[in-house]
Amino acid sequence: MRVAVVFPEVLDLARYRGMRKEFPPFGALYVSAAIEREGHEVAIVRISPARPSPDLADFDAVAFSVSASATFNLMLECRRTSRFSAGALLMAGGVHANLFPEQTLVDLDVDVVGVGEGEHTVVELLARAQTRDFSDVAGVLFRRGGVIFRTPPRLPSRDIDRLPFPARHLLPVDEVVMNDRMSDTDLRMAHIMLGRGCPFTCRYCASGQTKVQYRSGGEVRRELVDLIRTYDIKGFAMVGNDFVLNRRNVAEICDSIGDLGLRWAALSRVDRVDRDLLSMMGRAGCHEIEYGIESGSMRMLEAMGKGVTLDQVRRALRMSHEAGIKNKAFLVHGYPGENEESVGQTIAFLDEVGDLIGRMSLFRFVPLPGSFVYNQAKCLGIRGTPASPDWDGDWGRFHIHHNNNHWWGTPEDFEELTASYHRLREYVEARWPSRHRPDDISPDEWGERRRALARTFEYHRGTFEVVDIYGKDSLRKTVAS
Repeated sequence: MRVAVVFPEVLDLARYRGMRKEFPPFGALYVSAAIEREGHEVAIVRISPARPSPDLADFDAVAFSVSASATFNLMLECRRTSRFSAGALLMAGGVHANLFPEQTLVDLDVDVVGVGEGEHTVVELLARAQTRDFSDVAGVLFRRGGVIFRTPPRLPSRDIDRLPFPARHLLPVDEVVMNDRMSDTDLRMAHIMLGRGCPFTCRYCASGQTKVQYRSGGEVRRELVDLIRTYDIKGFAMVGNDFVLNRRNVAEICDSIGDLGLRWAALSRVDRVDRDLLSMMGRAGCHEIEYGIESGSMRMLEAMGKGVTLDQVRRALRMSHEAGIKNKAFLVHGYPGENEESVGQTIAFLDEVGDLIGRMSLFRFVPLPGSFVYNQAKCLGIRGTPASPDWDGDWGRFHIHHNNNHWWGTPEDFEELTASYHRLREYVEARWPSRHRPDDISPDEWGERRRALARTFEYHRGTFEVVDIYGKDSLRKTVAS
């Protein structure tokens, strides 16, 4: 079969918009690799605000990889304006589909939605393309008449080492290899995923999987050797959730890759590191470690459910610096309760520890779909979500960059919040200048069109009749949209 895997590229929503691409679409690449391994012909099809309507009429099946809720409007435009072959199998998966499977099935108007890991699911769905009987495929939803049928959940794979490497060969080389991503270097580098899932429950985060899956050191080494041979990389950056979750796994990977001569960057919580572990990582080539500091206010850290103290932040930054590893820090501004006082505390804290930090990224709070704050929007007074009376259908508002929405509080709260954000941004930019100045970033050409399109889409409102299939038995129930 000829299969198209469609993914959204919305540079207007990226940090530097058209000035820099983000890391490759790993969800689409892993699914594509699994499809290829079964002998099917696969094409990666990117859609963008400038090219939302590809001609997909030559494909027997189309898989929509909805990587984030912020891109769902673009996927809707693609679905409603592109050409498809009569009888083509239409599938959807990804972050948004996992969070809102019933809505995705109905609003995107596809044959089937996969929930959970997609690599095995998509292969099983393709094998049933002729019969369209998906009742024995775990972790999917499909429609018969006006009723949605949901099969038992697909359990996470016990051994993700068995997954094929992501199908990077389906992308141009300059979208795989990059040289402006790691600290003060211009290394020829690529991105790699070393695991899946995160056990922590930070309230602003939308990690959809709490069960952690680890790749072995030998398998990580095999992929890096392949990247060296294919792309001549000199370094790599880990993407996904925290690297430092299991000390034994970190040690195994460091032992396996230390002789490759690569420099690399990883993400960690400040409460997961110690001197011995950081020394081990440094010897294996770790050049930069990224910490989610989020705030210099203990009140805000507690509100966020971060589960760390400022003393732990101080200690982690100092230990990384002493181990010869550069520190990069992330800040989140605007979580409910943020004000001039908490921002002043953050700036004072950064004055104290700033000499230990090489790079800084500042984000504005967004109630990301799937996060605690999104799910508790009513209790926390969050506006602008589908649960709010002012919901306008614009999923693009949930992007972590270029976001100045009034999410909570009174107009006076928002005025104070906006002023405090600009104060913090000016401080950060003065001390840790971005590669591109904020004033040089191109205007948001997609934003107004996205909002206009949202007003034209007819979203499902109300409830869904869902039948849960469990072997020969089934349970019929109704769920709210």
